[in-house]
Amino acid sequence: MPHFFIKQENLNSGFIRINDNENYRHIARALRARAGETLLLIDEKQIQYETVITEITANEILCRVNKSYPSKRDLDFDLFLAQSPLRSDSQLTVMEKSTELGIRGVFPVLTDNCAVKKETAISKTEKWQKVMYEASKQCERAKVPTCYPLSTLEEVIKNDFDRRIVFGERSTEQSLKQYLTKNPVKKGEKILVIIGPEGGFSQKEFDFFRKNNLPVISLGDLILKADTAVTVGLGDIIYEYQG
Repeated sequence: MPHFFIKQENLNSGFIRINDNENYRHIARALRARAGETLLLIDEKQIQYETVITEITANEILCRVNKSYPSKRDLDFDLFLAQSPLRSDSQLTVMEKSTELGIRGVFPVLTDNCAVKKETAISKTEKWQKVMYEASKQCERAKVPTCYPLSTLEEVIKNDFDRRIVFGERSTEQSLKQYLTKNPVKKGEKILVIIGPEGGFSQKEFDFFRKNNLPVISLGDLILKADTAVTVGLGDIIYEYQG
């Protein structure tokens, strides 16, 4: 069932009017929807609406609400990612998969071995946000995560998090399972996960993590590509929490 974001102000007497240009064009022109077809809509208060299209005019779509309920497509804790931007499709994969895994936001960070130039990363932020928006629609996310402006490791760890953990391919102190067994994720906790570029973190950056008392965690003996490490790392945290 197609999923689209709306404003609660568009709801009136059991009907929802879709008249913003983006949603209208997607539904009426791209999907070529017709009266009688179903749409799943969600508002800014995370209420989902199962609807049926009753009418499509030249600039508006009218939907009848059959059922509404609070969305459950969310994590019980706030998971954020600080990640060194990758080239081309690999970075798009990171944004898409982290969105599917319930991330609240992504902080692109410049690192010593970053594969993308600063100017390029800045220019791509809007595109990465768009990918996260589209991924949120596809996987029925209640909220669209945020792609924050490009920053540094020093800047990002100053944000208000309950804990910050680093995934590294070397110089690690313990496995993720060992770490989470001793330090289980708590409901409502705000966690920042830091993952480096394809070339890994530099020794200077590992020294920075230790100086700031950030645990450096291993994802196992296998060497993972950076985009794979994002999916595995975030997925393992969620698995350990739900398990």
